[in-house]
Amino acid sequence: MKILCISDQIDPLVYSSAIKERFKDVDMVLSAGDLPMDYLDFIISSLNRPLLFVFGNHNLEDLNFFNKEMNLPAGRGFGATHIGSRIVIEEGMIVAGLGGSMRYNRGENQFTNFQMYMEIFKLIPAMLFNRLFRGRFLDVLLTHASPMDIHDRDDPCHRGFKAFLWFMRVFKPKYLVHGHIHLYDLSAVRTTGYNKTQVINAYSHYIIDTGENKL
Repeated sequence: MKILCISDQIDPLVYSSAIKERFKDVDMVLSAGDLPMDYLDFIISSLNRPLLFVFGNHNLEDLNFFNKEMNLPAGRGFGATHIGSRIVIEEGMIVAGLGGSMRYNRGENQFTNFQMYMEIFKLIPAMLFNRLFRGRFLDVLLTHASPMDIHDRDDPCHRGFKAFLWFMRVFKPKYLVHGHIHLYDLSAVRTTGYNKTQVINAYSHYIIDTGENKL
């Protein structure tokens, strides 16, 4: 199974007339935030694949709408699904979403570490159900911010959440996909293992190949 992960930058390799050929074997798209909705709509309409997303700390014009409506119909029978503080099952993958960044100026969709723990606790009943009936809590945690001390920066805006480290230790997702941390150096670290989780910076775009067939 192949997953196209995107965040923070409109990538000319994705936003292209060649998208159908270049990403024809992608099964699902994950957006880690700070991307315009018309870009997500273009991807859905072009690839006809499900797209799950969280909001970041920018491009928040549609946030209040999604908090109420949850889904944006788009594409040919497919939709971009907002999964902030929610869990969904798509293409056999259990995916949880936690949007937003560390609180730095009291803006919208910003959280203290304690507040992020509270967002995590909202997911626990569904994850316990998954563990009981599906044998695992989840497969992917999709976030905007990174975990603390993994791919993050020293400034208040780009510090990662300690709560995500606890999440990975307890619930053991196979992947944590985040955005928020821009990469300007091709040699910059993009993937890091933590416990049993592969932490991936989705900046611009990144392909996950699980090596497994769709369920």
